[in-house]
Amino acid sequence: MSDAVSLPRSAAALPETDAPLLPLRVRGLTLGFGDETVIDGLDLDLGPSGCTMVMGPNGSGKSLLLKLLHGLIRPSGGHIDWGGQAGDVTRRQALVFQAPVLLRRSVAANLDFVLRARGKDRRRRVDLLEHVGLSHKAAQPARLLSGGEAQRLALARALATDPEVLFLDEPTASLDPASVLAIEHIVSEARARGVRIVFVTHDVGQARRMADDVVFLHRGRVAEHAPAGDFFPVPQCQAARDYLDGRIVV
Repeated sequence: MSDAVSLPRSAAALPETDAPLLPLRVRGLTLGFGDETVIDGLDLDLGPSGCTMVMGPNGSGKSLLLKLLHGLIRPSGGHIDWGGQAGDVTRRQALVFQAPVLLRRSVAANLDFVLRARGKDRRRRVDLLEHVGLSHKAAQPARLLSGGEAQRLALARALATDPEVLFLDEPTASLDPASVLAIEHIVSEARARGVRIVFVTHDVGQARRMADDVVFLHRGRVAEHAPAGDFFPVPQCQAARDYLDGRIVV
């Protein structure tokens, strides 16, 4: 099973609901490993639409936050409220990692696996591959794809699940500029169709291009959460100012 889309075995038995997952309300979220606290009483509110860029220095908890919100790891404390929904909501979300792990099958078979697992029409594969520019690679082994192509396939698999929320953990890190723009275009189109985007990045230029709002993490907490138009010109917290100026934040 791919890391790009989480398919909990228990989720299939849960009743479906049409009630929206958003807004999201997080209060006092905490995660610790031994004596070390890595997420420290984090509070966060996300509205029903848009693209939230999650930024912050290395070790601030960005990737861990996405895994906590998606249910891949359990918090040590606190509360995550997805629109008041009870039970497992991960089937209504998708998560794409920086380095996707592809099935050792063809490009087409990678999509077929997800569509079949979710009970979706496998004929959607044609449209999905066209959407991400991989129609001509359908029969090729997925392991032979370039880094940018592999990430586009990971996005196609995520979108095949029709997620309400799409988590992206540095999906364009180490990619060439053309691949970065291709990924951004696919994500922007998903946002325009109503998919809620939560996107971790270190790329300030990318964040400026894509963000509706910015969540800035520092030492396991939300140090600042502001509309992009307010955050980039004049960050309110010193840690964010240091980060945008290229100074090391410890």
